[in-house]
Amino acid sequence: MPVTIASPPAPILQLTGVCKRFAGVIALNDVALTVRAGEVMALIGENGAGKSTLVKTLTGIYQPDGGTIRLGGEAVRFGSAQQAMRAGITAVHQETVMFDELTVAENIYIGRQPTHGFPPRVDWARIEAEAEKLFARLEVSLPVRARVKDLSVAQRHFVEIARALSQDARVVIMDEPTASLSQREIHELYRIIAQLKAAGTAVIFISHKFDEIFAVADRYTVLRDGQFVADGALCDISEPELVALMVGRAIHQTFPKLDVALGETVLQVHDFCHPTEFDKVSFSLKKGEILGFYGLVGAGRSEVMQALFGLSSGVRGKVTIDGKQVAIGCPADAIAHGIAYVPEDRQHQGAHLSLPILQNITLPILSKIGFFLRGCRAEENAIARFFTEQLELKAKYLTQMVSELSGGNQQKVVLGKWLATAPKVIILDEPTKGIDIGSKAAVHRFISELVGRGLSVILVSSELPEVLGMADRVVVMHQGHIRKVFSRAQATPENVVAAASGSELLEKEVA
Repeated sequence: MPVTIASPPAPILQLTGVCKRFAGVIALNDVALTVRAGEVMALIGENGAGKSTLVKTLTGIYQPDGGTIRLGGEAVRFGSAQQAMRAGITAVHQETVMFDELTVAENIYIGRQPTHGFPPRVDWARIEAEAEKLFARLEVSLPVRARVKDLSVAQRHFVEIARALSQDARVVIMDEPTASLSQREIHELYRIIAQLKAAGTAVIFISHKFDEIFAVADRYTVLRDGQFVADGALCDISEPELVALMVGRAIHQTFPKLDVALGETVLQVHDFCHPTEFDKVSFSLKKGEILGFYGLVGAGRSEVMQALFGLSSGVRGKVTIDGKQVAIGCPADAIAHGIAYVPEDRQHQGAHLSLPILQNITLPILSKIGFFLRGCRAEENAIARFFTEQLELKAKYLTQMVSELSGGNQQKVVLGKWLATAPKVIILDEPTKGIDIGSKAAVHRFISELVGRGLSVILVSSELPEVLGMADRVVVMHQGHIRKVFSRAQATPENVVAAASGSELLEKEVA
């Protein structure tokens, strides 16, 4: 008997020839994308490739200038995010947008609360009961009366997923959903994605981490410079081939670590203590050294760095720079002593999104350039241009608003801003979080160039390959304490992970 091969199901979402322009600049050009029910589509591309613009077009924030969007076979055009949500398209973003002072249940049903009685009154009991059913369906334990401001990043993501389910979403877009999650939370998210697939929901999954893409996605679509490049089944392509499609060139996964002769001790921290976050933290940093800090979520790495930069109160301990003890009570003191800090949260702590690139980069050094830049515009331009070129920033012009840049390019602006202060020590807290592999390579290369010039770097990262590939020594923290300091030779993945998890076997294995 002849074998009948089942044809694939009809697409739930299909884009053909979609275009979007801003003031003459083409952000999307002839983009095609197909997603089927019960399928996870990985949307892949460098920062600036057009992924964010495409997501905003799908969710009704932007309207396309050309092309067709079909949902369930019918051509649609959304004039607002509310229209897109009512049609069944919703997004879970890396930076969640919710009402912090409202409860979990209130956030899920905000703007469409069920009512009862006459005159109509909000049916709070029904809202909470329905929210509890949603979390039971997701197999997630989350109190529906908890205020969103008290939730972890992972719990906020679960609230957004529950909100999507409450609207019978046909397409759920997940934009870098794992960027701030622990490994346990990431696997919990994988399980929920599998549930969405089983229920016939289409998922568009955006991530710069290829292990995640290959773990959850069925097919891929690659964008480059706002254009469709390729799509297909993930089982038919390798990671190097995907990278080449994404960046238009081969990217070597090796880290550009330079062998630098280390100099004298630049920074010495002794018995650094905080009432609640960390205790008796001591370490040193030499000229030309990259000192890696690694630990699991909640280990206290970022808290130590924020305190060192003068952002925390109640801190005790001794800080010595170039052999001289210094007092750091605020960021201005840290900057004056040659310490710069690139924070993990670039949007709220790192950059002024409503200012242009030019002003962001020169903001910390205005007093050096000149009062109100009077007669110093050429110098300001030269400084900004130098650092944007060094970091391979993708922007239309230096006066472009930082809010208009992709996440990776916003990170480069923050890097450039602090490097412009000519620091002795620069603290990089998750410097490649949420940026693509090509941008990561540029940042890693620039870090190596900096230590080659004698700068000292503290690299805080949750990505183990990054720490092992770039650091001369690795400091591992566990529950607010330094668990172990490894030399580059000792810092194997097994040793570092064992120390980060507080393994008692570590002392026997590492001399």
